[in-house]
Amino acid sequence: MRDVTIIGIGQTPVGEHWHKSLRQLAGEAVSAALQDAGLERADALYVGNMLSGEIAAQEHLGALIADFVGLRGIEAYKVEAACCSGAAALRIGYIAVAGGLQDIVIVCGVEKMTDVLGRDTTAALALAGDGDYEAALGLSFVAINALLMRRYMHEYGVCHQDFAPFSVNAHRNGVGNPYAMFRWPITAQAFAQARMIADPINLLDSSPIADGAAAVVLCPTAQAGEFTNHAVRIRASATATDSVALHDRRDPLFLSAAYQSARKAYQQAGIRPQDLDLFELHDAFTIMVALSLEASGFAERGQGVRLAQEGEITLEGRIPICTMGGLKARGHPVGATGLYQVVEVVQQLRGQAGPNQIEGASLGMAQNIGGSGATVVTTILERAE
Repeated sequence: MRDVTIIGIGQTPVGEHWHKSLRQLAGEAVSAALQDAGLERADALYVGNMLSGEIAAQEHLGALIADFVGLRGIEAYKVEAACCSGAAALRIGYIAVAGGLQDIVIVCGVEKMTDVLGRDTTAALALAGDGDYEAALGLSFVAINALLMRRYMHEYGVCHQDFAPFSVNAHRNGVGNPYAMFRWPITAQAFAQARMIADPINLLDSSPIADGAAAVVLCPTAQAGEFTNHAVRIRASATATDSVALHDRRDPLFLSAAYQSARKAYQQAGIRPQDLDLFELHDAFTIMVALSLEASGFAERGQGVRLAQEGEITLEGRIPICTMGGLKARGHPVGATGLYQVVEVVQQLRGQAGPNQIEGASLGMAQNIGGSGATVVTTILERAE
């Protein structure tokens, strides 16, 4: 196994890109990542995407995007793992380089979600759940997360307003991210007054659907110095799965796949949770923030909300999360989200996070979740000395 390093990053602003196609968004991110790495060619391209066939009427993304960016002829595939597609594609690229099968690999995540009606997007997202026992009974993903949140509140004696600091923190950080969809702060009062979507989840508990693309370029660590002087090494890459249906889990309030993938990543990296300088987690809904913090070892069961209430998750806190706005403020173009998270960790470790920079950051983690926790990929990144 070879060590693997990220030598280039690229991203598009997240938003409603009415004037750009799926391939154009991907092309912009890939071209930016190649330019950042000082390269024109690569050996392979892996594309993370969930909904291109359902919403954009376009499959076969690997060859399509490779051709569009002038890389016709290279190995290129689409990787799908629901909302975890971006990180899953990164893991495939990592395996290819670490295993010596490829030397230069581009990994891109892309999604275009806003060209159809909201009800069609909601129905498409439900494909990440159990089609027979969740979607067929009318359970959307906001409804599934509402069930989780209601049960969490009941079990641990917290109220809905206790989740407000998660969204307030994300929006505060989104202000400093030029690629974020929502670049304005919100207050706890605005959170309390937001329109209800699926009780107890309201509008400000939820990340927005969006269009966007992000990309990274990978190479063996031994070669990284040939391309960049601000390389970031992938110190650990781990994945785990759980049941797709929420009702099939032994404990719905414990993200077993997040726990397993994080534990494996810590073991690979030889670190503990407290060694990390930041954590880009999957805050699709505020309940997922609490559950992710607990499963990944930053809080005891039922205490995830306390970290937010005590200011531990801010840029100045013990474990900064969503440092560039997270899914909540940056936006959640589902197949691209995992790559945005990784790009944002790289920015922090390079010292390129602007007003959101965490002083002295050298070790960061990104965790991308598919569905309601059925697939989880955890990646630990380290600044090269």
